[in-house]
Amino acid sequence: MLCRCIRMTSRKATYNSKPKQTATRRPKQRRRGSSFKNPNWFVRFLSRIPAWILWLGGIVVGFLYVFFILQVVLHFSLPWKAKYGIVPEPDGYEVRGIDISHYQRSVNWSKLQDGELAGNKVSFVIMKATEGTTIFDKTFNDNFYQARKYSFIRGAYHFFIPGTSAKKQAEYFLSQVHLVPGDLPPVLDIEKSGGVSVAELRKEVREWLEIVGNHYGTKPIIYTYYSFKRDFLNTEEFNDYPFWIAHYYKDKLEYNGNWMMWQYTDCGRVDGVDGRVDCNVFNGTYEGLQGMCITKEQYPIDF
Repeated sequence: MLCRCIRMTSRKATYNSKPKQTATRRPKQRRRGSSFKNPNWFVRFLSRIPAWILWLGGIVVGFLYVFFILQVVLHFSLPWKAKYGIVPEPDGYEVRGIDISHYQRSVNWSKLQDGELAGNKVSFVIMKATEGTTIFDKTFNDNFYQARKYSFIRGAYHFFIPGTSAKKQAEYFLSQVHLVPGDLPPVLDIEKSGGVSVAELRKEVREWLEIVGNHYGTKPIIYTYYSFKRDFLNTEEFNDYPFWIAHYYKDKLEYNGNWMMWQYTDCGRVDGVDGRVDCNVFNGTYEGLQGMCITKEQYPIDF
């Protein structure tokens, strides 16, 4: 009986017991793209490319790098420096001046009288007078008077609008501006083609110059950009006129023709003028600048 109970207990224990399960580790899966962490794939990739292609690619990359440095970095670094007040001042010019308009608002003329550009006194001030046939700069009369009061050599310019009657523009300038002996010749500011043909533009400019020049008995000054002079006013008929060339952020003026003045920056700073101002140099001596001024009195014309 006892043996039977032992056998039954043994069978029950055997029936109720479960085999132990052992934990099995799943094999690690390889992550996609992990081969790129191994630099050998790149070496194998390059080894399959012909050597001449590698050399050619290296030359092209080197050329693009040099081009980027010379044409992009250096080209745009000067304008950015100018915006933050770092203006390269051209050397070798003792006669310097500024040009102003209503954009400069009010000018402290007593401070400007003591102002300097690259260690040189401000010798001349040219100001906007008229534009087209109806626009008169609201600061011109006061600026024009103050410039003479504080002994600056002064000048006045007209902003030309292509496609609008050159005769009417000339008459409007002459009716608003009265230059006197000691003033610079009248200035024509021509910067835009206005969509007219090159031949028509030249005709209009020539007409303005002749009307105004005949009135004052002297050749007006032509203000324009270096590229505009090259593309539109590069004929013999304009070469006899004194040119005032705008060419910014350069150590020297890259212009081979004769020029009177060079506007080298539009981001200059000088005492007496709040904010940025256009700065210029005269291609000559102070006596030479005086020699270009008007010598005969001319009275304004009422059209």
